[in-house]
Amino acid sequence: MTNTLTNDTGRSTDIRTDRDTALRELAAGVGREIAGHARRHDEDGTFVEEGLALVRERGLLALAVPQELGGLGATLRQVTLVQRELAKYCGSTALATSMHQHVTAFVAWRHRRGLPGAEATLRRIVADGIVLVSTGGADLTAPRGEAVKVDGGYRVSGRKIFASQSTHGTVLSTMFAYQDPDQGRRVLNVAVPIGADGVTVLGNWDTLGMRGTASNDILIEDVFVPEQAVLANRPWGMVDPPLQVILSIAMPIISGVYLGIAEGALASVLESVGPRADRVLVQRQIGLMEHRVQVADWALAGASAVVGDDPAPSLETLRAVMIAKREVALGAQEVCDLAMDVVGGQAFFKGHPVERAYRDVRAAKFHPFSPELTLAHTGSLALGLPVDELASVG
Repeated sequence: MTNTLTNDTGRSTDIRTDRDTALRELAAGVGREIAGHARRHDEDGTFVEEGLALVRERGLLALAVPQELGGLGATLRQVTLVQRELAKYCGSTALATSMHQHVTAFVAWRHRRGLPGAEATLRRIVADGIVLVSTGGADLTAPRGEAVKVDGGYRVSGRKIFASQSTHGTVLSTMFAYQDPDQGRRVLNVAVPIGADGVTVLGNWDTLGMRGTASNDILIEDVFVPEQAVLANRPWGMVDPPLQVILSIAMPIISGVYLGIAEGALASVLESVGPRADRVLVQRQIGLMEHRVQVADWALAGASAVVGDDPAPSLETLRAVMIAKREVALGAQEVCDLAMDVVGGQAFFKGHPVERAYRDVRAAKFHPFSPELTLAHTGSLALGLPVDELASVG
């Protein structure tokens, strides 16, 4: 799928003309098909397998893969747009697949620099539909687990958390601590096949929200990682340049999911308000919801413009991304709180789309940086203080 996008009606759209609209229509088509499954997976705590299947079938797993390698060649802003649209229909599908999307986008970033292994991974996404699973948000600067040097590579062990799509993923993009005899404590970014001997998905995902993401813990016990599967050797406890790029790519995409959830909650309110629309309090509450969605949209658009299509390492870029993430996280939560108020007691019942959005959107604060750490990071930058170790204490 290199030159056209096919939406849910089967009609092809030239992606050289109005790509944003074509991508949004494609995502909305998937969203409409999976919306009916969202409640069941939320109630059962089971993975949104229909969502992943449709994302793969419609070519969206290769959304961020360059066109010359057979993908859709979407920009980072367009990847965010797609995940935001999906989230209006099913937050779990959008969040789970966003983890694949941001890793893919970073692999594409590496491919543009001719780094080893990147092209092969991107081609496998297109040809085989492999799913990339990330643990970076939970590991960040001080990852769980240890790597031990052996002939030809490393033996790695540890327990990884928040591994979305764990039950259906192909390759785990993760990190381990390594005690280098010359450089001291380091962080190794590695790729681990989820089907490898010694890798166990623990099936412990039973949470307040995002219940369909299958973000189980993964136990890794003495798994061999060859040298060629080590993607980076980084300083321990530091928001170093590679991590600055990873976060600058990942957080706008993930933030788009939570903004989409808030937009879905707002849409539910507008559909259900009925004869109460003439009440001044209802008008004010809806006005505030619109206000928070609009400001969050501006924040995310501004950060996406700073990041651009091919970001360089930059603490200032990271600053913009985290400010936008904070605005989206807090704004989306307030929108869903207000949606509960406007809909009333009906939204307190399990299974109501606003009730699910109210729970799902709470997960936004758990992605790095937290809202409070974002303020500390921004303040330290403004004061000219060092911030590259800040995330390790937040």
